Amino acid sequence: MATSKSTQSFVPVQEVRNGVVILKDGGYRGIMMCSSLNFALKSEDEQKAIIGGFQNFLNTLDFSIQIVIHSRKMDIRPYLGLLQERMELQTSELMRIQLREYQAFIRNFIEGADIMTKTFYIVVPYSVLNVKQAVGALPFFGGHAQTNAEGDTSFEETRVQLEQRMALVAGGLASSGLRAVPLNTEEIIELLYRSFNLADMENPIPYTQ
Repeated sequence: MATSKSTQSFVPVQEVRNGVVILKDGGYRGIMMCSSLNFALKSEDEQKAIIGGFQNFLNTLDFSIQIVIHSRKMDIRPYLGLLQERMELQTSELMRIQLREYQAFIRNFIEGADIMTKTFYIVVPYSVLNVKQAVGALPFFGGHAQTNAEGDTSFEETRVQLEQRMALVAGGLASSGLRAVPLNTEEIIELLYRSFNLADMENPIPYTQ
């Protein structure tokens, strides 16, 4: 008779400590939220500069990184409700007409289409053995086993080395006009929960100004 395994046994995370993800196989991961830019709106020279900066950034890395994009549906209804409230408070008939037409425009725009919001993350790996880490198929984490040498290097020393890598990544992305900020422990736990609970990811998030 086969022994059933809990869902948690398939999650490669052992714990999250001081903004660092510690994997069950001894690996470490730092996660950074990255800003975005509208490449299509840039001039040709700006586009070339962005591509060149990103190319130089990749060439300076001697370790692997993973770029993760979270896409979620956005619920526009709270925003439409806010517009309705503001329209009712308007004393100018012209403003009321404009707000009414704007609401109609938004409803027509989203009819039959999903409005998505995207969040970008950079996952930076580190091994206490100081070898290159290959990022595998699981979200955020490599599928290759590592030797756990945690006894040879303290957690704090390892965290400093990982933070240096993350600072290098943030500096390289800055050359392309992007800003990357490390996630703290609570933010990482929330992100991991959403990543391993895909049904929750399908629920639309409310629009906020």
